[in-house]
Amino acid sequence: MTPDAYLAQLARLQSAFAALAADVDPEAVVPGLDGWRVRELVAHLAGVHRWAAGMAEGDPTRDQEPGVGALDAPELAALYAEHAADLRATLAAVGPDGAALTLVGPGAASFWFRRQVHETLVHLGDLAAARAGAWTPDVLDGVVDLEPEVWADGVDEVVTMFEPRQVRLGRIAPLARLVALRDADGAARWVLGAHEDGRDPAGSPAATVTGDARALDLVLWRRVSPAAAGVTVDGDAAALDAALAAGITP
Repeated sequence: MTPDAYLAQLARLQSAFAALAADVDPEAVVPGLDGWRVRELVAHLAGVHRWAAGMAEGDPTRDQEPGVGALDAPELAALYAEHAADLRATLAAVGPDGAALTLVGPGAASFWFRRQVHETLVHLGDLAAARAGAWTPDVLDGVVDLEPEVWADGVDEVVTMFEPRQVRLGRIAPLARLVALRDADGAARWVLGAHEDGRDPAGSPAATVTGDARALDLVLWRRVSPAAAGVTVDGDAAALDAALAAGITP
């Protein structure tokens, strides 16, 4: 995706998040997030946008989460929309080639164009799940329409950036066995564990997981189980279970 496409996608996702936040009980529990309430989720994403804007400008010191106190749903939505707009304005101003701090060291601000799309997408799903009462693969149906390439890009981000970063930071051990991921609706294929420092990517995967890109992305982010996502696993399913249990995403 081009930087302009990322910004357009970010605007769509942020708009959907703000609209949904205005319509969901702030005290509703967010499934799978350790008892978080909607107000905490909204504050978190607003804060991440603020922090990411700072990182895009080379400033890692900005406060992350705004205080939300006893704000009602419309007030929470308005607060979020303000931070969302500030992020987009910052990214547009610095441009994709601007010098930035990223999660993998100094780099281009384009990192944050992509990262904030997927941060917003996953948390939009969390918000929709809070409204529905549970996470399901189709929880975003009717909330926002997404092209398969957006989900596929999310899979790529986990495989090529997040999982190896978790290893480099010492948060997880290198995966004992490789896991191949295949997009059933396209030609894309990834190998989870093949991008760790010093890892030989030519090794044979212990398992191959096949599903559409949305299913693969949601499984990697541990929002839905492989069974609920409808993916198929050829080979040793325990290799996939071990990778997910390890914490390949923060």
